[in-house]
Amino acid sequence: MAKTTIADLSKMMADIDFATMSTTAVTGGITSRPMSNNRDVEFQGDAYFFAYESSAKIAEIERDAGTSLSYAGSKGLLAGTPIFITVKGHSTLIRNKADFAAHWAKELDRWFPQGIDTPGVILIKVHAANIRYWIGEEQGELTF
Repeated sequence: MAKTTIADLSKMMADIDFATMSTTAVTGGITSRPMSNNRDVEFQGDAYFFAYESSAKIAEIERDAGTSLSYAGSKGLLAGTPIFITVKGHSTLIRNKADFAAHWAKELDRWFPQGIDTPGVILIKVHAANIRYWIGEEQGELTF
């Protein structure tokens, strides 16, 4: 059976628009929410998400950068092979508009009506330290 590479996983992650992002809540528990990666996943497993700086997740990341992402999808016709990918990593908060522009997708205007100039917008970069995956019968783990 072929071994899945980080390039393969990055493409699969990009093809699954929504991930569940989990962070450590102020109360100490785990909290999760759906986030769109806007198909912006890079070769080394970095995923990018836009948010409002005033949201609870930003305060949580500032306290504890540990972040996990869960993706579920399929490849092939008529649902096809199930795909599950989990990412354990850390988040970096980016406030630079040039970086916003590099990762902006027009579809984001729905949530951020002034584009990269929307007041309070922030970019979350999740850098993978570990990725586990299940693709049909294949499973594996990559560590960075």
